[in-house]
Amino acid sequence: MTIEEIADPPLRLPAVFLDRDGVLNVEKGYLHRWEDWEWIPGAPPALAELSRAGFKLVVATNQAGVAKGYYGEDAVRRLHDRVNRDLRERTGTLIDAFYHCPHHPDFGPPCACRKPRPGLLLRAAEELGLDLPASWMVGDKLSDLEAGRAASCRPLLVRTGYGAETEAGIPGGIGVFADLPAAARFLVGIRERGR
Repeated sequence: MTIEEIADPPLRLPAVFLDRDGVLNVEKGYLHRWEDWEWIPGAPPALAELSRAGFKLVVATNQAGVAKGYYGEDAVRRLHDRVNRDLRERTGTLIDAFYHCPHHPDFGPPCACRKPRPGLLLRAAEELGLDLPASWMVGDKLSDLEAGRAASCRPLLVRTGYGAETEAGIPGGIGVFADLPAAARFLVGIRERGR
């Protein structure tokens, strides 16, 4: 750390961490090809709204299909690159970073990155300079919400993907929204009131 950083520490930024399948795109199971990608209605403009409000956008996704041998990590990276190109064409916005866990407990040793563990979020915070207590985790499964809480983020559930099934079993105090656009409106409103 430099003298300047001690005197004037770098500003840490709030993020919206997003599960991928069921939050950004229609849940299809082991999705790894662009031809199978289908945006949740309204997701691209919702991402643009969040970005304009000053949130970093970070996808944190479990990709057990890698551990199971259905596809490789290069396929995941290619898909994420194509998702970002499409998002930029539609809205001028980019997802700032994609993090994925390629592990599964039935196909190898335990890892620190598979949600509900917070490893993906902690790594993103370190690499991108994120303020975790000022950040949010949006997901459709209990494992997403637990990862957010374990990383000191505030979790939100969306009812798309597996969210409607998950809702009955979540602890109190977690916001529940119909979809990413509804969650984004809530988060943008909080940012605007805080300014």
